[in-house]
Amino acid sequence: MNINSLLHEQAIFIPLEQTEKTTIISHLIDGLVQSGAVTDKTEYQRAVLAREETGSTGIGFGVAIPHGKSKGVAEAGLAFAKLSTPADWNSLDGEPVKVVFLIAVPEAAEGNSHLQILIALSRKLIDSDFREQLMAVSSSTQLKELLATI
Repeated sequence: MNINSLLHEQAIFIPLEQTEKTTIISHLIDGLVQSGAVTDKTEYQRAVLAREETGSTGIGFGVAIPHGKSKGVAEAGLAFAKLSTPADWNSLDGEPVKVVFLIAVPEAAEGNSHLQILIALSRKLIDSDFREQLMAVSSSTQLKELLATI
């Protein structure tokens, strides 16, 4: 899976000056709207926040991967934020989040595209060297170079 093909410049925020989960998600969705991946912000945001209510997407290690499948999504997309101030996300390990990946998948998508993206990211995030490099990115170019290793 080519993660970089899902990630557009408009949906990369390094740094993002937000500290509240719903505001962070909203900002990332705006980037996906600008990239053309999301066509109906309200519809998609409803799906993401509904998913958040079922359990935390803060997977630990300072990383959150909120996601949603919605008819408000035209094509699969990925947004990224490196937060200037860590945010509370009710993470599984109790630690605040420093980076956020937001996954958008069309409701009509065959299979579980979002799960494939989640699995690809999660496998790489197990690697402490990868996480360290991710936490150190300071530009979209560095991010894309790092994600090319997935």
